[in-house]
Amino acid sequence: MADAVLKEYALSFLEVAVAILVGILVGALVMALGGYNPWNAYYQLFVPTLTTTYGLEMTLSFAAPIMLTALTFAVGVRAGLFNIGAEGQMYMGALGAVLFGVVALPSFLYLPLEFALGTALGVLWGLIAGVLKAYRGVNEVVSTIMLNWIAYWVVETMRIYVIPNPLDASKTVSVPPAGRLPLLVSGTELSASIIVSVVVLLITYLLLWRTAVGYEIRAVGYNPVASRYGGINVSRVSLYSFIIGGMTAGVAGVCEVSGRPPSYAITTGLSNLMGLGFDGLAVSLIGNNHPLGILFASLFIGVMKAGSRNMQIWAHVPLEMVQTVQGLIIITLSIPGLMRLILRKARGWK
Repeated sequence: MADAVLKEYALSFLEVAVAILVGILVGALVMALGGYNPWNAYYQLFVPTLTTTYGLEMTLSFAAPIMLTALTFAVGVRAGLFNIGAEGQMYMGALGAVLFGVVALPSFLYLPLEFALGTALGVLWGLIAGVLKAYRGVNEVVSTIMLNWIAYWVVETMRIYVIPNPLDASKTVSVPPAGRLPLLVSGTELSASIIVSVVVLLITYLLLWRTAVGYEIRAVGYNPVASRYGGINVSRVSLYSFIIGGMTAGVAGVCEVSGRPPSYAITTGLSNLMGLGFDGLAVSLIGNNHPLGILFASLFIGVMKAGSRNMQIWAHVPLEMVQTVQGLIIITLSIPGLMRLILRKARGWK
């Protein structure tokens, strides 16, 4: 049994290593065709980021939110679902945090209430898709995509008309100082959000692999038909997965606005939030939808995000090319996990 587990982990590690190599080579080819020096570009992308204190701090700050949104997708996959609603659920979580910018409370209440409301809104947004799936058979991909856009316009409307910053119309009111996560290193963007993310990741692991609820989620993901015959309520398990996913995405939204200086707010077009949910989807696929894999995958993506500025400044690679190269690496990294997911789904449909 132990040998089989070790073999599976070794195979997963080999898949990731090969995918990284292929992605880097394809990215190098694209840069070379564009007239850029791929050696210098990759040096600037990885070396300063991994060898300087500032680079490591930025890596952790970028990794924190996508670690949480990756858990949203991973829990869904473990239940046999494609929950791609982390984006919208995260928007709602962020909204729950900034709403306290217009409320006067004792200072010690801000942070716990921000997390409570932000998490509740994330769960609520996830439950809409969960109920539609469990009791009306609505495909979760369709419903979560629609809910992502609804959440976007709800939050953007709130930003413009309900809670605009009176001094800066490009953002909402800011999270009050008492409601902000403390910075771990002064003068950087690294806050206690990374600690929150790791704690949530650990709790999610324990929930999935050490509880009866987690057992049911994983059983349904492997074979919903056999699980139903075994007495597991598949509809209820679907709701469980959306609740847990909504919680992690909601926490991501709270952490991003309460722990990301300097604005501590939601900006125009949700620009400081947009894409983090879909980044989490890629991270989950890279990490084989497992909390431990997600931890390392989010750190890797954090390195690429932190190093992209160095590529632009010192290797003179334009932003569009940087994003193209990063996208190629992420795509190649995601392919093994995506293929496993498709094969698992195909087996479940037989």
